[in-house]
Amino acid sequence: MCDYSLQHVASRPAAVGDRLVSTRFGESITRGFAAPGAPNVAVCLMPGTEVTFERDVEFDDFHGNGRRTIAARVARFRQVEKHQRHAHHDALEFPSGDIVMLTQLVPGQYATVLQLPAQPRTPEEAQEQTRIPVVA
Repeated sequence: MCDYSLQHVASRPAAVGDRLVSTRFGESITRGFAAPGAPNVAVCLMPGTEVTFERDVEFDDFHGNGRRTIAARVARFRQVEKHQRHAHHDALEFPSGDIVMLTQLVPGQYATVLQLPAQPRTPEEAQEQTRIPVVA
């Protein structure tokens, strides 16, 4: 399952090689990934999944700075603020250390799933890869 805010949207897990497009789902502010041609089905990434974008990544800076670009095309999916129950958790971490929430991505950007996370070897790795459960 994807971020809690997408609990009423059809979803499927990502697979290696999937081509994705950043999408705004319905009339909500929630954004994430969908497959081209299937804009109403969220593609859910597991923490640790790596994606590559076709161009530098654009996002809306919700702090009043308009639209910004990160000069990077590769990112690792992760979840942040796991302790906050009703907050967006899905994010991308870039090689620079910058973290951008998926819900900030400018719609229409294409990415490809490079690799899924390796199987965890320690309890800490397993905890990091565990998605936050959706609460109805």
